[in-house]
Amino acid sequence: MFRLKKLPNGVTIVSEKLPFVRSIALGIWVRNGSRHERIHESGISHFIEHMLFKGTKNRTSKQIADEMDRIGGQLNAYTTKEYTCYYFRALDNHIDQALDILTDMFLNSNFEEKEIEKEKGVILEEINMYEDSPEELVHDLMQKAVWEENPLGEPILGTTETIATFDHKTLKNFFNKRYRPENTVIAVAGNFDYDEMMDKIEQKFSNWDFNEKDDYEYTYPQYKAQILTKTKDIEQIHACLSFPGISSDSEDVYTLITLNTILGGGMSSRLFQKIREDRGMAYSVYSYPTNYNDTGLFTIYAGMNPSQTIEVLDLIIKEIQALKTNKIPPNDLSKTKEQLKSNYIMGLESTNSRMSSIGRSQLMLNKVRTPDEIIEKVDAVTEERVAVLIDKLFDFSNMSASIVGKLDSINLEEIKALCQLK
Repeated sequence: MFRLKKLPNGVTIVSEKLPFVRSIALGIWVRNGSRHERIHESGISHFIEHMLFKGTKNRTSKQIADEMDRIGGQLNAYTTKEYTCYYFRALDNHIDQALDILTDMFLNSNFEEKEIEKEKGVILEEINMYEDSPEELVHDLMQKAVWEENPLGEPILGTTETIATFDHKTLKNFFNKRYRPENTVIAVAGNFDYDEMMDKIEQKFSNWDFNEKDDYEYTYPQYKAQILTKTKDIEQIHACLSFPGISSDSEDVYTLITLNTILGGGMSSRLFQKIREDRGMAYSVYSYPTNYNDTGLFTIYAGMNPSQTIEVLDLIIKEIQALKTNKIPPNDLSKTKEQLKSNYIMGLESTNSRMSSIGRSQLMLNKVRTPDEIIEKVDAVTEERVAVLIDKLFDFSNMSASIVGKLDSINLEEIKALCQLK
């Protein structure tokens, strides 16, 4: 059973008691990500995430790590385009210590200038590492192509130019504007006494207030169909093809997940079987949906030898055309729905997965669906609904592409013609 509580200052707490486990996962979810940044602030949300591990009024960064290790807990964080999450997982008898460490980081971080300067070097190396991973870079390039005029198209890590400008004042001002009680959800799943847990969290967060005005200005991301390329001296060509997708609160979300699983979401998917298994033409080929609060993408990725680029892209397009023509057979749909339900239920055996599920859902959708409700949503996917979504999703006149590799080793004009790209 999920329980919801809201503190007077606006912090929302969502919890799920699991008496059959001995651990607890707790996450602090903040509705702030790279899409909330201005161009000159690119990467600041991710930088702040790093800085919260670099020392507080009460602990050094080493003490934070040592204290969590001493209780055998796990402490981590990550930043996305729409939110940031700080979380721990620990045994239920260590909840007081783990919660004190996490809340100390979250509410009392120092943002010391010397630590900021050190962390600039760390993040610049992270950016360099990303630049050396073309199979990752091509996805960022894809989002840059379709949302080039919007922060949603900017990289989460930021750029070398923006990172260089950050200092204590810049970071603290942004933190105070975006890290606010009404932007925050605390999610907890595991073995705990509900009343005791609520008292512990309320003691930590009830006095958290804010003075800065949030000056974030929302701009709707307008999709732009185009191709973007980047030259890299590497052996493979990495390519993405994308179509406008759907938002995270759309009624078609589970229909899209089902469709994606059939087309390119796993080893039994059509793209994997046809391109890798039958033809041996790509080591990696898959599809995935990206759902945001107000928009989305559906992307197909392949990494291949330059000499096989045209043939691989042609096979992908033909597979999409076959979907549009022949739709999804009942047996394929039934098998995929069972696969999705099994994966979902097995994933719920982890307290961290359950905490993440309820935290993200409450933060981004302002509601939490029970496992039974989600199973019902998957069961409600029909051949007709999938067919309608296929026709709506795969509009070749609205397709975009990103390519990373030795561009002089491929015929770019032939690729544009094949994919009907401008």
